[in-house]
Amino acid sequence: MAWLQATIQADSAVAERFADVLMEVGALSATIEDALAGTAEEQPIFGEPGEPVDQMWQHSLINCLFAEDADVAAMVAMAALKCGLPLPQYELGRVEEQDWVRLTQSQFDPIRISSRLWITPTWHQSPDPAAINLQLDPGLAFGTGSHPTTRLCLQWLDEQIKGGETVLDYGCGSGILAIAALKLGAGATRGIDIDAQAVRASIDNAAQNDVSADFGLPDSLLPGEYDVVVANILANPLRLLGGLLAGHVRAGGRIVLSGILQEQAEELAAIYSQWFDMDAPVFDDGWTRLSGVKRG
Repeated sequence: MAWLQATIQADSAVAERFADVLMEVGALSATIEDALAGTAEEQPIFGEPGEPVDQMWQHSLINCLFAEDADVAAMVAMAALKCGLPLPQYELGRVEEQDWVRLTQSQFDPIRISSRLWITPTWHQSPDPAAINLQLDPGLAFGTGSHPTTRLCLQWLDEQIKGGETVLDYGCGSGILAIAALKLGAGATRGIDIDAQAVRASIDNAAQNDVSADFGLPDSLLPGEYDVVVANILANPLRLLGGLLAGHVRAGGRIVLSGILQEQAEELAAIYSQWFDMDAPVFDDGWTRLSGVKRG
């Protein structure tokens, strides 16, 4: 089995509407990407969880898949007519059937976090069996170790967990930070996420790594203080959750925050300095890690 793929250039004013109409007239899928991706003019777009992204790439590519016997020219012409647009130019190619599972797996190799900490998908052998290896596969929940925000938090845990610390991972996603803390020697560890699928993924991932953590939704978080609170979410929820997170850190305990763009670091550090003596920020590829010690 094979498919036909049309690649259509579109500007930001029409890309989403045109992609939707292509689906209406018979496309099997339609995705939008930055036409300048991989160049110096690539345009990053970020949005907060639960909030719509209110911008689109100025120069977009719409990639559409069609059935092998589809009349692509007629469908593209019909979509353009429905949108009131001139007939666009497009490139037409053929996509052969592949082993998509194997192809996807080939894109995820083991990730070295430090000399002793690796993230290893289950289909790979560990590059260093003597190291601490977290077995984690890409899934529905955020957090495989490949994103700078996750790496920054893992590196902090690797450097700072000495053994026995109580840990709260707020916004646990895949559970990777809670699991890493336990594998590094932490004591009682709790993970919280607003997404029930993330909680389920965290439970499954912890079992796969032979560690035991307590994962749940926010309403299951009871009052209590921890030695370490880590929150790898994004700037907007971190702004709103400052008091709540600070309330769960014991005096002399540590907070670790990520999911913060470099240009947001100063503002977030100022907010959390109400409760914490903040360390110097650490940056990785435009993202920031903030950490601090809670004052008594």
